[in-house]
Parts: sequence; C-alpha cells; structure tokens
Amino acid sequence: MADATTCPTAAPADPRSIEPPPERSTPSPPGPAETPGPQQRSTAPAEAVVSLLAAVCFMLWARSIDVNPLVRIGQVSGLAALQLRAAVIGVPVLAAMLYVAHRTAPGRYPLVLRLGCAVFAGLGTGLVAGGVVVALNGTPWGLGGQEGDPGNVMGMADDMIRGKGLPGVYPPLFPALLVGWGKLFHGAHGGVAGVAFAMKDLQVLCTAVAGPMTYLAWRLLLRPFWALLVAVPSAVLFIDPIRPYSHGAMLVMLPVLAVGFRELRRSHELSARSAVARATALGASIGLLFLWYSGWFVWAAPGVLVLAGSVLPWRKGAARLKRALLFLAVAAASAALVGAPLLYQLVRLGATTKDRYAMITVYVDPAYVMGWMSDRPGTQTYHNWPLSGELAGQSAFTLLVLAAAALAIGLGSGGILVRTVTAVLVSSWLLRFWFASQLERTQAVQLYPRTTWIIMYCLIVLAVLGLMLAAQRVTAWSRTLSRPGSGTPGTPGTPGTSGGPSLLTIRRMTAGGVCAIALFAAMAGSWSANRYMPTTDPGVLDMGLDARRAHLLKDATGHCPRYSPVATCAGINQNLTVRDTGPDDLQLWCANVPGPDWPTTCGRKAPWI
Repeated sequence: MADATTCPTAAPADPRSIEPPPERSTPSPPGPAETPGPQQRSTAPAEAVVSLLAAVCFMLWARSIDVNPLVRIGQVSGLAALQLRAAVIGVPVLAAMLYVAHRTAPGRYPLVLRLGCAVFAGLGTGLVAGGVVVALNGTPWGLGGQEGDPGNVMGMADDMIRGKGLPGVYPPLFPALLVGWGKLFHGAHGGVAGVAFAMKDLQVLCTAVAGPMTYLAWRLLLRPFWALLVAVPSAVLFIDPIRPYSHGAMLVMLPVLAVGFRELRRSHELSARSAVARATALGASIGLLFLWYSGWFVWAAPGVLVLAGSVLPWRKGAARLKRALLFLAVAAASAALVGAPLLYQLVRLGATTKDRYAMITVYVDPAYVMGWMSDRPGTQTYHNWPLSGELAGQSAFTLLVLAAAALAIGLGSGGILVRTVTAVLVSSWLLRFWFASQLERTQAVQLYPRTTWIIMYCLIVLAVLGLMLAAQRVTAWSRTLSRPGSGTPGTPGTPGTSGGPSLLTIRRMTAGGVCAIALFAAMAGSWSANRYMPTTDPGVLDMGLDARRAHLLKDATGHCPRYSPVATCAGINQNLTVRDTGPDDLQLWCANVPGPDWPTTCGRKAPWI
C-alpha cells in the first residue's frame, strides 16, 4: 500500500493519493511513486492485522458489559461503558500520534500514522458491533430473532442443510457461511438452532470488520488519512447489523472497481503473464463480492460498462489495445466463472422476479437520496420525513457534500478514481428513476430505494476526494509561488519563505485531523448502536424491535433469556424455511401505511379491509 508522511495537504507523490492525469500519446515510464516500495508493502499486513484486531477485540470486550438492555437506563449505561472502553484504546493511540508528529524524527511518523488510522477504522464499526452485543446481552438470538430478513436467511441456510438449495436470485455465499459457522460453533444445538445462534455471531462479526475492510480497500488507492476519512463515516453510516453482509459488499465494491480500472488503464505496462495474473485475481475478487451480495453490481453495471469502453486505448496502437482487451477479457471471464451460480439464476429468473414490497422510502420524493429510513420508521411517516432543508428543501449538509463533490469532478475528472465513482453514481441515479417512473404501471418496486445507499456513498467519496484534491492543489500553488523568481516576496514565517507548508506543519495537521475523525467515530458509532437497542415501547415500530424480538425467544435450555420482558417465550421454529408469500396478486404491498390510508397512498384498498 502506498503511503506518505504528508497528509492531509501534502503535494501528491503517489498515484494512489491522487489520480494521474489522462494518458498522453507518449506516456512516460512509471516512476518510483507508481510502484510501492518494499517498506510501504511491508506495512500493509500490519495495518490489516491492527485494524481487524481493534474491531474484533473491542467487540469481544463489549461482552463484559453486563446491563439490562430492556431498560432504557441500562441501555444508557451500556452505551457509556462502550465509550469508556473506546477511550481506553483510542486516547493512548492519539497521544502517541500527536507526540510523534510534534517531537520525534520524521522517519517514525509514517508507521505511526498508518497504524493509528488502522486502529480507528476498526474502532468505528467495532463500537457499533459492541452496541449490538450490549443490545443482545442475555440472549443467544441475533437481531430479528426468527422474523423478517434474518428469519428468511436462516430459512435459506436450513434449506441448504436439507439439500434444497437456494430459491430464486438470492446471493448464496452468506447463507452458506451461516451453515458452516453453525456446524462449527453451534453444532451441538443442531438444525435450526445452530443456524439461528450462528446468525448472532455473524451479525456482530460482520458489523465489526466492516470498517477495517472498507479502510483496507480504500488503502489500495488512497493514503491513510484520506482512506480513513472515507471509511469511518461510510462504514458507520451504512452498515446495517441486521444484515451487514449486504452493505459490506457495497463498501468494498467501489474501491475494488476503481482498482480494476486503474489496472486496465496501465495494462500495457505489464507483461502478458502479469496482466493475466492480475486480471484473474481481480475477476475472482469481483465474483466473490457478487456472490456475497449482488444488488450493488446491478445498479453499477451500466456505468461500469460505459467506463470500460472509454478507458480502452482505442487510438493508442494495436499492441496496447490487445493487451488491454486481454486484461478485460480475463477479468470478465474470471468474475463470471466465480459468480456463475448466481449469474445463471439472474439470467434465468431475474426478469420474472418482482419486488412488490413498498415502505416509507417508496412514498417520499424519489430525488431525496441524502438519508434512509427502514420499514421500522417509528412515529415518522412520509408526511413528516424527511425534514425540508433550508434551500429548496436541501440541507446544509447536502450543499456542502455537493460543493466538495464538485471540486472532485472539476479537479480530478481525468483520474480513474473520480471517473469510476462518477460512473457508478450516474448509473445508479438513472436506474433509480427508471424503476421509480414505472412504479405505478408495473406495481413493482424492484428495490430501487436501495440506490439511496450507493448514491450517497458515491457522493461522500467524491466529497472526500474533492477536499483531498483541493488541499493538494493549494499546497502545490503555495510552493510554486515561493520559488525564486516567482515574483512573490517572502517574509519570515510565511509560505513565501518556507516553500509552502512545512512537513512538520502538515504532520501536525494530519494528527489533528485524525483526532477529529476519531471523535466522530465515537459519537457516530454510539448513535448507530443506540438505534439497535431494544425498543422500550412495544407499540412503536422502530429499529429497536429487532433486538427486542431476540429477547422473546427461548434459549437452548428452553428457558426465556435472562432479561426477557415476558414470562412465556416462543420456542424455536424447527420448520423454519424461506417464506412463501403466496400467489402474486400483481399489486404493491404498502407497509407503514394504516389501512384507511391505502387508497390515497397505494391506489387500492388494504387487503384486510
């Protein structure tokens, strides 16, 4: 992984911190900055280990927090205990980073920065996973219990155990992992119970590692500070512990696609053997992500295909074009081979699979993509959510994100990273409105509200890239103006004398920036964890319902969980399977809508009236 001691405003010295300009007709050979040095490569495993350990160990440490999660005071105590544990780990790391940035030799700083950023990438989602552990304290069940999406996925896993295979077009990798995990760690319970208890383990584990995986994927393209600035807000905001595998695939997919286009763009520099090897590895990675969760690839596919055509060197000579086509063909074949089981099902059944489930995000303005509401909206309806912003309904946050994204497009449109993110954004945007425009005619949602996540993710990435490119451009300008003969007189203590911001200043600014991201991770992680605390009002359909359900089911001994709010709990459904919703009535099912409001919201009477 590439790195540098200068963040956040250092002039770029590595194409993975800023994308290279468009290729010239006679490209220069790659410089040292385009190939990571031995020292840079040697720290990559350390970053991965540190980040994953920070996330998983924090999640395991949270198991020692013993509070009653069905009482609000207990939830508050649990959230506060998580913050104290995060501070025990985070404050010494920040202190070491600040000390090195201010007082030690420059050579020690890069390693401390890399490892420090890796720690906070892990702590961000580790804190969310720790919150889920607190919410499920005393019960072996995961979020949702046997209901909703977790119940469906457990049914899929149990069908796999019975040799029935998977229905329709659902990605098979997570249910298969659920089967294996249940047999390995909960085999003594057998059948559905083993799969059900494994669901809790994988919910918290996948939530915990989402931050490290996102950070490590972006480290293939960005320096530590900027990778952290993308990874922490994105992972904490988008990860959904009830089904963390789906959002985890989205978080990793975007940088993996950008890496693929970077390799395609410079494939002419590789030997045929190296091009084939890299393309095979890239295609296999994409195929595995596709099997893990495929939805994001559907939204991104049109933009990716158009971008691939534009990246190919059509006018750079036959030899160069052949090498690029070889790389592209091998990558596509490798991805198709790995993803073949699901790809076959999509081709065979995709057109006939209809999503009729509408919820609150289907009823709001389809152009609203800066927030998400699940089908657990609490007291909110499409009449009072989302709140209208200050300027034509747009909030200050939206305007700031768009302004920073504009910087990225303006300053980095020649770079493959900005082009990849923009292509996915435009593709998802157009498909979103295509399906939404057909909603009434087809009576099919086709999951289009889920494009909210990938569109918002792309905008956040572009905003970070815009800040990075602007910071680097300002630093470069200040250094240019300070050169002898530039006509800019220098005075002591100004950039004109020092040649722009000094490395020491940049190191200190970076350390301060990491402090701010760490504090954001602590607050945002607690916000996310708080959403999944068991609801204390059973009459309110909020996100805490899934944790409450986990406390209403019998444990392996046949007794109610320790903090169950009821005296009699439901037993394990031994016949759990994928839900059959019955014949398709060719009409929308409108969730989150009271029966009398169905005619004005959905255009038909509620089935039970």
